[in-house]
Amino acid sequence: MAYTTIDDPSVYFQTTLYTGSGSSTQNVVNGGNSDLQPDLVWVKHRGATRWHRLVDSSRGASKNLYSNEDDAEGTEASVTAFNSDGFSLGTDTGSDGWNEDGDAHVAWQWKANGGTATATGAESGNNPAYSAQANQTAGFSIITYTGTGAEGDVTHGLGGKPDWIITKVRNGNGDEPWVTWHKDLSSADADNGAYIYLNTNGQGQTTSVFYEGDAISSSVVAFKGGNANVNADGTNYVMYCFRSIQGYSKFGSYTGNQSTDGPFLYFGFKPAFLMVKKISSAENWFLIDNKRHPINDGQIPRVIPNNSDAESEDASIAGDFLSNGFKIRATQNMINESGTYIYMAFAESPFVSSKGVPTTAR
Repeated sequence: MAYTTIDDPSVYFQTTLYTGSGSSTQNVVNGGNSDLQPDLVWVKHRGATRWHRLVDSSRGASKNLYSNEDDAEGTEASVTAFNSDGFSLGTDTGSDGWNEDGDAHVAWQWKANGGTATATGAESGNNPAYSAQANQTAGFSIITYTGTGAEGDVTHGLGGKPDWIITKVRNGNGDEPWVTWHKDLSSADADNGAYIYLNTNGQGQTTSVFYEGDAISSSVVAFKGGNANVNADGTNYVMYCFRSIQGYSKFGSYTGNQSTDGPFLYFGFKPAFLMVKKISSAENWFLIDNKRHPINDGQIPRVIPNNSDAESEDASIAGDFLSNGFKIRATQNMINESGTYIYMAFAESPFVSSKGVPTTAR
């Protein structure tokens, strides 16, 4: 049996570095082995305190959300088009802009279905009206839906149970957090779904009003009721769903040991992107990638998804990107204190190709 169906992860995920021009005609072009037309673009200014911004092809160009804030969706001249090999930028040159002249930015990008829905549904009983664009090969879907205010389900389109779910209000009052579910968040009562917030440093918790943990399935995400953060009547939401794909993506957990000989996280691929959160106590999220610092020298520049700080290169966040995973070599509390951590990882290259050949032997 083939180890992976994705020999070239850059078809579905890429990190791209670019410098703002202040021009309304700037195109950010992806590299990698393949062109990538992104459906989700997450951008962070690297050198200054600036908000994170996320835009996707389901909500539409210039429709921004902010991982470090609970604000509702904003309309700004950020990404103006999703192109066959990247994206276009508008003259968004303000203090939080995507395109300030001469300023360094990083863009993380994922492919779904080119902005075209793979499934839609009208409101049915307590189940929300929805539109989903899913890429089952890459294990990623974007769902927009309108809440019903009651216990119900929304179709995610992955073809298997998701491992990570992120939900955000689009048109709320500006105080609705990014409600996040992960398969390894502990819950004493599976009926009361575990959750964590992407926009805060809080620990994992359980509640009876967000996700219905034991009813999340290979076809639907289940809501426990009509809470304003996930399913208020008439409120618009976006949901990002991810599922582990062998050799391409991995969503899991580990236990910190407070040693510079830290845990080895086996992914089955050389990672290009890693996002981690301690869930057993309050601690910041952190995000690293292989483009902003492509060598293993003990210091990895990280950004913090739940705040607007500039990129920071710090020996306290140390580890090695290896051919089959990530080796932690630090004791810093964001990565390797005693306690439990969850992670999301995407590949630069699989450890073994679809032909069963180690990629390092090519």
